Amino acid sequence: MRQAGRSLPEYLKVREGVPMLTACATPDLIVEITMQPVRRYGVDAAIFFSDIVVPLKAIGVDLDIKPGVGPVIADPIRDRAGLEVLRPLEPGDVPYVTEAIQSLVGELGSTPLIGFAGAPFTLASYLIEGGPLQEPRPHQAMMYGEPALWHALMERLTDIVSRHLRVQIDAGASAIQLFDSWVGAVAPDDYREFVLPYTRRIFEAVPTCRASTSGSARRAARRARRGGRRRGGRRLARAARRGRAARRARQGAAGNLDPAILLAPWEAVERKALSILEQGRSAEGHVFNLGHGVLPSTDPDQLRRLTDLVHSFR
Repeated sequence: MRQAGRSLPEYLKVREGVPMLTACATPDLIVEITMQPVRRYGVDAAIFFSDIVVPLKAIGVDLDIKPGVGPVIADPIRDRAGLEVLRPLEPGDVPYVTEAIQSLVGELGSTPLIGFAGAPFTLASYLIEGGPLQEPRPHQAMMYGEPALWHALMERLTDIVSRHLRVQIDAGASAIQLFDSWVGAVAPDDYREFVLPYTRRIFEAVPTCRASTSGSARRAARRARRGGRRRGGRRLARAARRGRAARRARQGAAGNLDPAILLAPWEAVERKALSILEQGRSAEGHVFNLGHGVLPSTDPDQLRRLTDLVHSFR
């Protein structure tokens, strides 16, 4: 979905009548949807089809993804008693993740597979709010007014996220991304106190799992991601297999092109994409990507032209 799915007719066909969380728990559907952008566009890596709330659903949190709304939590967590639903995640809770990744690794061959998870802050925001963020924001009230409860919640989510990423890595994912979609609204000092220790703990644990890492924060200022273009993706996967990343994982921030610009005429898309590629020359490595998921109304032909443009850039 984040890579290209929502705009592809083949995605819409296979998802017709199938709830999002059902699709995310059905190995055959996961494999098919993950492969669709790879077949159509020849992108340099596949992105595992899933959703950031999958591990929460797997441990028993009563939630659903409402079309046009997003994740909706039946019983928001507002006190210490609410934390009890957040038990540790076990590999047996998500057998469909392991099965789908193992199948994808075999089908993809040398093309790397990127797994992902939602960061603790973003998951906490949904759990406290009960759904997409609105004003006023109960998660910020907990952060400032009940810091002990906030840190207890973040501790549990950090463990769940780390285990979820470990399942993907052990199954064969070449790299992982950590999506912190809402963290851009947090002031720097608050980020260092209430968020960074938990994000750092996840990334520090990843090198022992033999995978490369990256981070994504929508609306955050830095949108650079280390890696490489076509040969860079292959290099990233080989490094993970050889175990070099077990000692020193690559880290960066995912993103680049605003997906909304894909709704503009091609000339505007080309101009902006070339500007980003030129800026990327100064980086140690650069993986061109979108700042967030493809918008549903995007013309698939725009994505084709964009992929071809990036591949032709020297």
